[in-house]
Amino acid sequence: MAVPVAFFALFFAYPVTAIVGRGLRTGGDWQFGRIGEVLGRPDILDVLWFTTWQALASTALTLLIALPGAFVFARFDFPGKQVLRAVVTVPFVLPTVVVGTAFLALLGRGGLLDELWGVRLDTTVWAILLAHVFFNYAVVVRTVGGLWAQLDPRQEEAARVLGAGRFAAFRRVTLPALAPAVAAAALMVFLFTFTSFGVVQILGGPAYSTLEVEVYRQTAQLLDLPTAAVLTLVQFAAVGAILAVHATTVRRRERALKLVDPAGTSRRPRGPGQWALLGGVLLTALLLILVPLGVLVERSFDGPGGYGFGYYRALQSAGSGGSSTFLVPPLEAVGNSLRYALVATLIALVVGGLAAAALTRRAGPLVRGFDALLMLPLGVSAVTVGFGFLITLDEPPLDLRTSWILVPLAQALVGVPFVVRTMLPVLRAVDDRLREAAAVLGASPLRAWREVDLPLVRRAVLVAAGFAFAVSLGEFGATVFIARPDNPTLPVAVARLLGRSGELNYGQAMALSTLLMLVCAVSLLLLERIRTDRSGEF
Repeated sequence: MAVPVAFFALFFAYPVTAIVGRGLRTGGDWQFGRIGEVLGRPDILDVLWFTTWQALASTALTLLIALPGAFVFARFDFPGKQVLRAVVTVPFVLPTVVVGTAFLALLGRGGLLDELWGVRLDTTVWAILLAHVFFNYAVVVRTVGGLWAQLDPRQEEAARVLGAGRFAAFRRVTLPALAPAVAAAALMVFLFTFTSFGVVQILGGPAYSTLEVEVYRQTAQLLDLPTAAVLTLVQFAAVGAILAVHATTVRRRERALKLVDPAGTSRRPRGPGQWALLGGVLLTALLLILVPLGVLVERSFDGPGGYGFGYYRALQSAGSGGSSTFLVPPLEAVGNSLRYALVATLIALVVGGLAAAALTRRAGPLVRGFDALLMLPLGVSAVTVGFGFLITLDEPPLDLRTSWILVPLAQALVGVPFVVRTMLPVLRAVDDRLREAAAVLGASPLRAWREVDLPLVRRAVLVAAGFAFAVSLGEFGATVFIARPDNPTLPVAVARLLGRSGELNYGQAMALSTLLMLVCAVSLLLLERIRTDRSGEF
């Protein structure tokens, strides 16, 4: 546990504590009265209210749309199922900046709906809600569907034989078994939407602001650290409560259910009702996922002189069209992002692998607290972390503000939770007797790990590396603060282009977003080829 604890203490707890301390201290004295002052402001109350209700609405809408998909993937066997599973998972690993850009191309000024029917939904809450459903659809399908596929269907069939109707059997047998998984998925969707940043910033406009967007505005634009510190504490408390409830639901799920091999629970659809359900899920995937991504790609080729590679060629030169957005050609952001993501993936594998190994060897309240700590970067303000990096890592021996390693360190903080969640179930499944037998035969602990554990968890390591790479590639909240102007990452480059007016800047943003989407999609497809189907969770 020493290395992961040191890593999180230095690069997570220290920056966050420092930024909060600067906001709540005056002359060395803590000013806790500022908390009440800030939370009593009408504009802040509006932000808190909008953050909460849009997260609740996004969660309810996601469950409503995604639960039929979870059932189809769990119980039906049809051609192209694995490809469709990968397709619906693509949005989850896409950067939020790309998601916002895709829906801007669909719903915004000059978008598909605007051209066909004169309808614009950008700067409305509906655009935000639809983008959140697009982003989190796979969370429900993979989490609930993975468990649903492992529930023994004979239990529901027995209830039907005893006289229960189809709905009554589902309500009394299947739904209670699925409740922990549904609750866990709902909590994760709520967490991601409660801390939403890129989607709200691009689609919401000045009228809508979540806690994360408001923290960014207070720090980067208004330099109001006290307000940002209070909002960070509020978000930290909310995320801690969500993660505590999530951990409880996961433990209930692990203890209460008897699962079977999912290979024997799926079959081809039967009857018009099941075929209609399958068709509805396929249509939903088409409209919700493929159409926004397709429009994004189409807009990247639709230049002033017709379709072509004009916007892609413009990425090769800095200051295109008189723009001073970049000191280097925007296309260099592709190489920068790949290098940063590879280094971040390596750091996340080392830190997350050690943390997962430690969690399998020990138990108790301390270890459970350590497990919760590893999940906090998913919910705590990435904007606060990034700004904290700038004000804390500025003195020897950790003067890293001008170092390239600062970006991978921030990205690795987001990648570590995915590594831990992927490797932990597999490590816990390794039989301790294998390690003991190796020790009896004279193997050292290191050799026993190399000869016993590593061959069994090699596939999980590759899956963890794929997830860490994808989320590192798309990290935006912290990177927007610390990425240097001469070394921008892809998400930062897209946000800068969208922040400037002009058709060329908009087209270049679409082209860069398409490139970023393709890199994430290829990573996910490779991941699908090596992943195991035994885990129902991310």
